[in-house]
Parts: sequence; C-alpha cells; structure tokens
Amino acid sequence: MSFAKKIDDIKFKIIVAQDSSGDYTSIQEAIDAAKAFPPKPITIFIKNGIYHEKVRIPSWNNSLSLIGEDIDKTIITWDDYFSKMKRGRNSTFYTYTLKVEANDFYAENITVENSAGAVGQAVAIHVEGDRCSFKNCKFLGNQDTAYLAGENSRQLFTNCMISGTTDFIFGSATVLFKECTIISKKDSYITAASTTKGKEFGFVFMNCKLQANSSVDSVYLGRPWRPYAKTVFIECELGKHIHPDGWQIWSNTENVTSTFYAEYNNYGAGAATENRVNWAHLLTKEEVQDYTPERILGTWYLKN
Repeated sequence: MSFAKKIDDIKFKIIVAQDSSGDYTSIQEAIDAAKAFPPKPITIFIKNGIYHEKVRIPSWNNSLSLIGEDIDKTIITWDDYFSKMKRGRNSTFYTYTLKVEANDFYAENITVENSAGAVGQAVAIHVEGDRCSFKNCKFLGNQDTAYLAGENSRQLFTNCMISGTTDFIFGSATVLFKECTIISKKDSYITAASTTKGKEFGFVFMNCKLQANSSVDSVYLGRPWRPYAKTVFIECELGKHIHPDGWQIWSNTENVTSTFYAEYNNYGAGAATENRVNWAHLLTKEEVQDYTPERILGTWYLKN
C-alpha cells in the first residue's frame, strides 16, 4: 500500500454528536479512533451537549484539536475528587475531567467542569503536553481546578474563564494567560506555581480580569507550592477581593527566598501595591519588556 493510500484512509475531521448525526457519540471514542502520530493535524468537532465523560488525550494523539459548537452548550463534565479516588496521597492527580498528555493540542469553544463541588481537591483540566493552546474555553471547579504541569511544557490560554477556590491554578508549566477571566469562589489563593529551578517564566497573566463571587473579600494572588515559583500579573484588572498583601507564604517559609512574584501596571480596587509583602516585586518599564508572548512561549506562539 502506498503512503498516499494510507493518508487517504486517515480521517482528519471527525464529528461527535450525541444524537448519532456524527461519526461518534462520545468524545473519548473519537479520540481513541484518531490516528496515532498523524502526518497532519486532526480536528474533532463536538456538537452541543453535556458529555458526562472522563476524557484522556494520550501522548500518541498529538496534533489534535477539540472544537466545540458553543462554549456554553458544549460541556465535558465529571465528578471525581481526592477521597473518592482512594489512590493514596497522590489521589489529586487522578481526579481530572480532561487530561492532555499530547503535544500540539488545541481546544476552542468548550466548557470543562469538575462537578464534585466543595469536597477537596478535584481537577477539571490537567495538561502535561507541550505547545497546548486553549481559546474561548471555560474551566469550572473548586479546589485545584487547573493543574498545568510538565517542567518543559508551554501552554497558552486566550479569552478563557477559570473558576475555583484554593490554589485553583497550579503546576510547573510555563503558561501565558491572555485576556482571561479568573473567578474566585471563596476566600483563598488563586495560584500555586511550582516552577522548576532555572526556568525564566512560570505563570504570566496579561490583560486578565480577576473577579470573585459577592461573598468573597480576601483572596491572595498566589503562594509558592514549591521553591522557585514564578507568577506575574501584567496590566490586569484586580477586583476588591484581592488582599492588600497580594501574596502569601506557604508552610515552608524558605520558599520565598527563591520565588519571583511580581506585578506591573495593574488596575482596579485590588491593585494598590503599597502594602504588598516585602518579598514581592514591582516590574519596571525596562523589565516588563522581557515579558512578550514570543519570549515566554517561544516562536510556537506565532502560530496561535
């Protein structure tokens, strides 16, 4: 069989629809049927519906896209949480609703939800692949909503919404959040970066909006899950729920000697920096020039 014939046998556009009008009725079925290590990108179009699935995109399903029909009507939901998993001290990492292990993944117009509620650690989105991009998506949860992992992983979130409570954006990846809305559901912490030693960038928020439920009035921008954590907010709107200290120490007080937490030209009721902790930084005009999307994510960013 010629290579051209093999290419002809591969489906590069797949449709998922619960009413059986597409190729598959479940998202995981479509992923499992997609060609491993495809010669060009594969796109799975997902029609509106509430998909009660725990979805995994393994490393061999690289160059895969999930495109929803409507962000508010194309919903992937599951309800695993720490004590339900019974996997010991690492149970958090099995609780995901959507896990992306593959490189060059793209998602658009999809809501991903962990519906377990306020029952402890319950991950909605877990990403380990490199060059993974999310546009116009929602990630809903409580504690530990978004686990963004992989010490060599680069990820981009554009015009997305992420909601949660304790440390609900956490992990070691280099991640750029552009024009995203971050919603705190309780008094707690937004980020818990675990950036690895020697990495220039960790979590970078640009032109984002930090909002909160009406009952919330004391939220910290972050605390270091591990030493060398890096998190920066640039020209973001910070609501009144942001604590004047801005940042807080975790249980290991030595972590603050190696962390880099910084802000630049933020605005809003929670943006005043006069009372920020003394180990946080305010970027200068010269320093902020280093925070371009191309420098944070590399030339891969130019393709998005």
